[in-house]
Amino acid sequence: MAAMSMHSQPVYGLGLLPAADSKANSSGQRQPLQPPPLPQKSFEPFDVTARRLCLRDFESVRTIGTGTFARVQLVRLSHGTITDRSKVYALKILRKTKVIKLRQIDHVCQERQILDDVKGHPFLTDFIASFSDHDFLYILLDYVPGGELFTYLREYRRFNESTARFYAAEIVLILEYLHETQGGIAYRDMKPENLLLDADGHIKLVDFGFAKRLGNDESGHPVKTYTLCGTPEYLAPEVIREGGYTTAVDWWALGILIYEFLTGYTPFWHEDSIEIYKQIVEKTVAFPQEPAISEAAKDIISQLCTDRSRRLGVVSGGAANVKAHRFFAGTDWDAVYRKRYQGPIIPPIRYLGDAQCFSTYPEEDIDEEDCADNMVKNYDHYFEGF
Repeated sequence: MAAMSMHSQPVYGLGLLPAADSKANSSGQRQPLQPPPLPQKSFEPFDVTARRLCLRDFESVRTIGTGTFARVQLVRLSHGTITDRSKVYALKILRKTKVIKLRQIDHVCQERQILDDVKGHPFLTDFIASFSDHDFLYILLDYVPGGELFTYLREYRRFNESTARFYAAEIVLILEYLHETQGGIAYRDMKPENLLLDADGHIKLVDFGFAKRLGNDESGHPVKTYTLCGTPEYLAPEVIREGGYTTAVDWWALGILIYEFLTGYTPFWHEDSIEIYKQIVEKTVAFPQEPAISEAAKDIISQLCTDRSRRLGVVSGGAANVKAHRFFAGTDWDAVYRKRYQGPIIPPIRYLGDAQCFSTYPEEDIDEEDCADNMVKNYDHYFEGF
């Protein structure tokens, strides 16, 4: 199998496809670039968290990602002090007509609420504010400049075990927080494309479009959900069987990720997603002879990618059992949380607001469709709270 394969597309996903650009002098040497100059004007301080926002409050730098019904733009404030206007943000823009027609109202509203609930965790994208107008919904987030982990994995072909362990440890803390501290939030789309690197090389999980708060029933057991969503290569077998599933699906996806970090490809893959589903349901994870994978790595992958009744992270002890596995021997979990370990890959960030780790996209929607007045009248009440 090739060392790196492209992943299938999720049902409704927003992927960012990073690429690099550069400038050189006449000798061919790369020159450091400076951020675009700010307008020479001064205004009163502007706090994005203390007032109702509108699109006029921002200047678009450029688009850094597109999806089925959304795009993400790098933006900065159009007014405020020089300090205010030097800050940059990621603005996720969702077209109401597509959200409504694709029946994604619940997903979008859940995404906004969950982002607000989980803000402040060191490895999760930070929700700042949300607002809306006649045609669009807007979610303002912190800007994570390093691009997708998928791009670095593709560049390196595969990671060594210490690098894989570094990223896996940060993901473990994410899942522990979502599942156990936040009352059973299932992320449901864990993959390298949704893991961005910050300027210091630590991960930030983004795109909560499939996240759902499940919680527990009266007997204390996790509540099941039944929606088939996610990216085929990372789906747990219980999702495919459509008998209901819980947050356990995220631990399965972690096992797939560790495998992919170490080999450069996922254990189940085919050009036809139906064939991927068959492999996941019928086969077990098989390890290649090359590259060599340690017994500890094989064991944690096997314990994560197994029946949910025996799955590590799901059985009694939860995330604590994952953290105690010998794959993470010697890991100081408090140091992981406080980002005391140096990131193994440092993105080439040249200045605040540098976007070279993201590829360029057309700045205009090809299929523009305004939200008709009757649609606003019939559906706008669903978007209250944006």
